[in-house]
Amino acid sequence: MGWRTELHNAKLRHRPRLKGNWERDGMHEVFPRLVEKIQKRENYQSFNINEGQNAEASSTEDGMPPRTNQPAAIPVVLDAARLTKEEFFRYEEAEIPVVISGIPAGYDGGTFVGPWAAQEKWQFAALENDATLLDRRFKCGEDDDEKNIKVKLKHFLSYQNDNHDDSPLYIFDSSFENDRRSAGRLLKDYRVPSYFSDDLFRLVSEHRRPPYRWWLVGPKRSGTCVHIDPLATSAWNTLVVGQKRWVLFPPHVPKSVVKGSGLVRDDEDDEAVHYFSFILPRIKRKAALMKGMPKYENFCCYEFTQNPGETVYVPCGWWHAVLNITDTVAVTQNFCSPRNFDKVWMKTRTGRKLMAWKWLKALEVHYPDLARRAKAMNERDGFTMKYDPIEIRKRAMAARRAKISQNRSVESSLDGDDSKKDAHDMDTGSDDGSTSSSTSSSSSSSSSSSSSSSEDED
Repeated sequence: MGWRTELHNAKLRHRPRLKGNWERDGMHEVFPRLVEKIQKRENYQSFNINEGQNAEASSTEDGMPPRTNQPAAIPVVLDAARLTKEEFFRYEEAEIPVVISGIPAGYDGGTFVGPWAAQEKWQFAALENDATLLDRRFKCGEDDDEKNIKVKLKHFLSYQNDNHDDSPLYIFDSSFENDRRSAGRLLKDYRVPSYFSDDLFRLVSEHRRPPYRWWLVGPKRSGTCVHIDPLATSAWNTLVVGQKRWVLFPPHVPKSVVKGSGLVRDDEDDEAVHYFSFILPRIKRKAALMKGMPKYENFCCYEFTQNPGETVYVPCGWWHAVLNITDTVAVTQNFCSPRNFDKVWMKTRTGRKLMAWKWLKALEVHYPDLARRAKAMNERDGFTMKYDPIEIRKRAMAARRAKISQNRSVESSLDGDDSKKDAHDMDTGSDDGSTSSSTSSSSSSSSSSSSSSSEDED
């Protein structure tokens, strides 16, 4: 099967309503103008209706955002050659997005620890000659039944170089770590930065924890539409090749606002290229017009371009969308650390009940202080864990009591029916439940009936 056939079939499965017509909006032709417009601006742009104008990001002398009543300068730009873990944790605790440079080049925690192999191996020229990966299939979408759609890397790279799709397919693969013979090598091509090494979900098994790391190959015009990361996790994204355009919204901005509720036309798709080209400008215009309305109170958003070698940190709860403005290769991971643990715990205990119980038991061994915090939150909220053995026994006992009560109710109902039956039989002179014949008006019929009844009683 050639690459055109394989990718055509993948597109039919991923978005069947388009019937293979992925070029209908002509985004391939207008996209260069959007990129040119982006590149002419200052890189870091903020839109804050309380300020009334865009502002270039800035920070105080110690690198922290200005402490004013206005939103902090977002994102804060830092250098891994000087940034220590402890300094980063200040931003993480304050839930402030940052961009860190120099990690793939080998800097981490303020020291040089060696460059990533990905800096060379993930270049497109290298991938196109990578015998280990070219025939391996990577996920580039899902069908309507949420089944993964996978294509060979060599076919995807050919498609990337020769497509005019409005929003191309996008390799977003989380299963590569399970393929030790080929794609598992990708794990050796990069290193989790020390700033994000407190991955508390590692305490549960790999198959039980939700997907958390992805290798990304994104053609220009592809991307991810606006979302927040699951289970209140935070995320980091390191770009090795190309450029990505980001927009961030603080957690207080309502979902209906960031999604552009009422601003999306029926013929517009829920794709990043449409969001950045049309929907985001409408959101900002409406926010400016609706200034003072509760829904748009303190509205703000932050846009910037991520360049090769930069790592974006997105705190939990922040809405974000990403558009690949060139062909890109990146890696991203979601994580839970002691700094965002409380929010993650409250989401996980209801969203992943069995995993939460197993996680709590592991925390008791490895992070007893966090386990105590989790139990204190449960007690504060009156929350009971479904898979707590005590709760399981309580439910089992309650079920047994309910069954006993139900059986007694049935027996009582049957006894009541028998009593009524006996009373009825007494009235009709029958012990088999049948009713006696209608009494005749003639004395002979009455006598016959009486005789019959006496025989039955004998």
